[in-house]
Amino acid sequence: MKINWGTGIVIAIIGFISFILFFVIRMTTSHNANHDLVTEEYYKAELGYQKEIDAEQNAFNATKQIQLKKAADGLQIVFPEGYNNTNVSGIVSLYRPSNKHLDFDLPISLSNSHLLIPDKRLLDGRWDIKIFWKHQGKDFLHKESITF
Repeated sequence: MKINWGTGIVIAIIGFISFILFFVIRMTTSHNANHDLVTEEYYKAELGYQKEIDAEQNAFNATKQIQLKKAADGLQIVFPEGYNNTNVSGIVSLYRPSNKHLDFDLPISLSNSHLLIPDKRLLDGRWDIKIFWKHQGKDFLHKESITF
């Protein structure tokens, strides 16, 4: 039997469609590909984004900035002078891009103007840190990515 060019084009199109469908089905049913969002309630978090921008601007305009330092027993967050444990409240969020099960939040409780995150909680690799605190009725936010 002889195949003409019309039949060849139809076979090529059917082959191409089959190829694309194979990969679409394989990628959507594969458990190896992780399809998680960064946050569970993405759109709800998006509505509060202007507050985050304002808090980040407040932290940027402050006279002294927060510093992150590696210490022998963990990661030390050093607040500038004038912050003490009575007038600062907030939360430190540590986000691990490679594994959402390692993410955790810590409430801010200062001692001597610094907060220590224990070494045993931080695995080696990249961490995205968000420090949100309130001082004298004003919101502040500091974001940083570190490799521990």
